[in-house]
Amino acid sequence: MTRFKKVYKYIYAISVVLVFWYLLHIILNSFVVPNPIDVLKKLYQVGFKVMSTHLVTSLFRLFVALIITITLGYLIGLLIGINNKIDNLVSPIVYLFFPVPRIAFLPVFMILFGLGNTSKIVLIIAIAIFQIIISVRDGAKEISKELILSAKSLKLSKAQMIKHIYIPATLPRLFTSLRIALGSSIAALFFAENYATKYGIGYYIMNSWIKVDYEGMYAGIILISLLGITMFKIIDILQNRICKWESK
Repeated sequence: MTRFKKVYKYIYAISVVLVFWYLLHIILNSFVVPNPIDVLKKLYQVGFKVMSTHLVTSLFRLFVALIITITLGYLIGLLIGINNKIDNLVSPIVYLFFPVPRIAFLPVFMILFGLGNTSKIVLIIAIAIFQIIISVRDGAKEISKELILSAKSLKLSKAQMIKHIYIPATLPRLFTSLRIALGSSIAALFFAENYATKYGIGYYIMNSWIKVDYEGMYAGIILISLLGITMFKIIDILQNRICKWESK
């Protein structure tokens, strides 16, 4: 029953979007906003022949970037959350770069790391990692002093404290920050795939726009939206399975 309700919510959301889209198509009466049925037909016609190549390429770039971001961001955030001396050294640097629009560094990354996948992956990492570092650090610092003192009175080692106290306290923060970072990561991916590449959903969308193929453009937008929804769902599933103590 619970699964049915979740599926129903997705069906409801998709239906609302399609109805609004169709009404907008009728009201504007412009080829810039095509009929959603024609876009879905276009998506079906193009299918795996073209779309799968672009989708797999985008998914690879996003997946690799997020794995590296999660690993580095969580370790750095946990380290500075536990150690105040390291926090005093690292946090000012994080605060300095966090507000900077890192997407503007794409030309620099392309010069340093080449025109291939590496520069695009590095851009996504640079955009997403600071959010995770700050969230994990704050999660570690919000652990009550009484709990820390109690653990020390039980003579827990540093490794045991990390395993039984710091990790359970910071993992929910990691997943929350990952959801926030995912949106900006997909936006950065879209931007990066418009330069020095012939593959990726971002490239397909803009190339369709240049060719005045608006049905193809919207088909690409649907795909990148589905990519984002799928990634969000994967994060939800991982959090439910890893952070089981939250539901207790």
